[in-house]
Amino acid sequence: MPKLNDVVLKVRSKNAGPFWVTIDVFCGSDEAYEKVTKEVSTEQVATLFQQPTSALKRFDIPYLKVVKFSLPRPIVQGSRFDRDMHGAQWAVLLAEYEL
Repeated sequence: MPKLNDVVLKVRSKNAGPFWVTIDVFCGSDEAYEKVTKEVSTEQVATLFQQPTSALKRFDIPYLKVVKFSLPRPIVQGSRFDRDMHGAQWAVLLAEYEL
C-alpha cells in the first residue's frame, strides 16, 4: 500500500501557538488532492494522533491543493516535558500513514 508521503508533494508540521500543532499536506496536483480528501478521513487522523475527533480541526483548501489538520498539543510548547519545541515531528507520523 502506498503511504501518504508517496502520493503528495510534502507533509510538514509546525506550531500554531503554544497549545496547537498544524500539519499541512501539500498535494501538488488535483489528482493527489482528490485522493487525500477522499481517503484520509478526519476520524482516521484523530485516531492516529490519539485525539478525540471533536478536538481535531480539518481545513480542505482546494485552490491551494492543501489539506490542513490542527490539533491540541498534549504538552504546552516550551514546558519542561516538551520534546518537540517547534512541532516539526508530527508530520512524520502522518506522512507514513498508509492509504
